[in-house]
Amino acid sequence: MRDEHIKKLLEEAPLSSLGKAELAAVRAHAEVCEDCRRAVAAAQLSSLMLKTRAAETFEPSPFFQTRVLAALRERRAAEEGWTLARLWKSAGLLVSSLAATTVALAVFTFVAPSDETNAQQLASSNAYTAESVILDDGGEEQMTYDQVLTSLYGAEDEAAR
Repeated sequence: MRDEHIKKLLEEAPLSSLGKAELAAVRAHAEVCEDCRRAVAAAQLSSLMLKTRAAETFEPSPFFQTRVLAALRERRAAEEGWTLARLWKSAGLLVSSLAATTVALAVFTFVAPSDETNAQQLASSNAYTAESVILDDGGEEQMTYDQVLTSLYGAEDEAAR
């Protein structure tokens, strides 16, 4: 330890936590090395300051408890207001989602069946079905242009002309 400097040892552990053998080696090296002697003196000074600081007791300032309790009351009041606002907002979201669901059900109930009914009526009104065209059950006569359009697009195109 004589050739090695003890600064690293002092930085790793406080002076008060060193064992007797390590403390003796530190003091022996500090007698020989000027830099290490200053490091030991600084370590002793910081150890002494920590001990005196630890012995001091601090009293809170007057009205400390009153200020803390007032701050807690204010925070609790703010949280209650926030909770009420959050509850009101979630109730609004619930009402709007119920309204949207009601509208969707009304659309599916009243609009969708009428589309299916119209498609069924158009399919039954066509004189030509896919089976009759494929199997050529329509007879020997050929279809006219108007008949093809009517079978493909229904009566809507005829009314548009």
